[in-house]
Amino acid sequence: MFNEFRKFIARGNVIDLAIAVIIGAAFGKIVTSLTDDIIMPIIGKLSGGLDFSSHFVRLGSIPADYKGSLTSYADLKKAGVPLVGYGQFVTQVVDFVIIAFIIFLIVRGVNRAAEAFEGGKEAPPTPADSPEVLLLREIRDELRSTGTSTKAKDLPLEGE
Repeated sequence: MFNEFRKFIARGNVIDLAIAVIIGAAFGKIVTSLTDDIIMPIIGKLSGGLDFSSHFVRLGSIPADYKGSLTSYADLKKAGVPLVGYGQFVTQVVDFVIIAFIIFLIVRGVNRAAEAFEGGKEAPPTPADSPEVLLLREIRDELRSTGTSTKAKDLPLEGE
C-alpha cells in the first residue's frame, strides 16, 4: 500500500496539481488585496463614500461588557455578536468575478494558442486514388454525360 501511495505521489499530475494549488492560493491573496485595497475603495468613492466591508445586519444582542464601536463589523464579530455581513459577501463576490474572468482569459489564450499551433501543422497528404477508382469515375462521368442511366447520376464513388 505504501509503494502504491509513493507511486501515486511521484506521478507528474499530482505534483502539478500541488503546484497549481499553491500558486492558486497566492493568486487568491493578490486578487483579495486588489479587491480590498483598490477596487472596493474606488467603488465606495463612486457610490458616495460607502465602505462595503462595514455593512452588516446585527441579529443578536450586544454583550453587556462590550466596549467597542457599534458600527465596527470586525469588533462586533470578535465579541461574538451574531451578524450578517453582506458587505463582506459583496467583496467576496467581486473577488470571485475577478478570479473567474482572469481564468477565462487564461483558458481563452491557451485555446487560441493551441488552435494556432494545430493550424500551423500541415494536413496529412491524401492517398492517391487507385487505378480502379479512377476508371470507375471515368465510367460514371461518361454515363452521366450521355444520360444512359438515371441510377449512375446518383452514384457516389468511394472518397467523394
